[in-house]
Amino acid sequence: MLFDLYLSLADREWAWALLLGVAADVLLGEPRRWHPLVGFGRVAAGVEARLNRARRWQGVLAVGLMLALPLALLSLLRSRLPGGQWLVDGVLLYFALGARSLHEHVRPVGQALQAGDLAAARAAVQRVVSRDCGSLDAAGVAGAAVESTLENGNDAVFGTLFWFAVGGGAGALLYRLANTLDAMWGYRTERLRAFGWAAARLDDGLNWLPARLTALSYAGLGYTKLALWCWRHQAPRWDSPNAGPVMAAGAGALGLKLGGPASYHGRVEQRPVLGAGRLPAAGDIGRALALVASVLLLWLVVLTVLHAGLTR
Repeated sequence: MLFDLYLSLADREWAWALLLGVAADVLLGEPRRWHPLVGFGRVAAGVEARLNRARRWQGVLAVGLMLALPLALLSLLRSRLPGGQWLVDGVLLYFALGARSLHEHVRPVGQALQAGDLAAARAAVQRVVSRDCGSLDAAGVAGAAVESTLENGNDAVFGTLFWFAVGGGAGALLYRLANTLDAMWGYRTERLRAFGWAAARLDDGLNWLPARLTALSYAGLGYTKLALWCWRHQAPRWDSPNAGPVMAAGAGALGLKLGGPASYHGRVEQRPVLGAGRLPAAGDIGRALALVASVLLLWLVVLTVLHAGLTR
């Protein structure tokens, strides 16, 4: 009965595509082999090696090329499958989502901490963050895992769902491709500072509204008043215009203190403090993952209702 109600609320093809993408991600996780984003990343590395001559226009050209070809191929595929476009959209959403992958990468950190194995916890969290984790204490490891969970909740889950709602499979694809290019090229190193500018700005633009909707969702399902205070007063001090609201609101929603100094490639960065309350512990990693899962359910309901209202 609930399933029939769901299909009656939303356009059936859109509803089937959404269900297929989310269910496949939750049940199957990321493909172990031949993941399209992994292949895209390898191509991006080759393009950067050939085109990067420390000029912004070269980065703009590279981003255009890297996005135009996959979207052109998608358009051709959809034109050849006029009755199966919902299936294409659902598969694209599956490839773009990373909800189960986020759990699979972060949960071992909490399990190692709860078992008292700090070395294993450091190794596990090093696989999901770019900071130096070799000297972190238990609170530092837990904090890094919680920060990664909150930020990647937006990047790998909610930003993807937002752009799927806006543009179907093509929207989800465009968002994750831009996100991948930013992750590879958007660093302020001497090599990538100019070349990666376009990828970073595009990712900032695509993430602006989803990040704030994610922050609002975190706040609504946690300590709301504290989360909104942290968002307002702490997020503007964070380097990233989108990660700041997400992580500040998420930290406040959980009642935790995140941020602070962190070492990257041997250099310590004095990051602002986000959130308020106590330092994170092993059990807070599970709380952060539960928050992301709760927001995912909320978004599925809200997106379905909004889509129903807009398509009637």
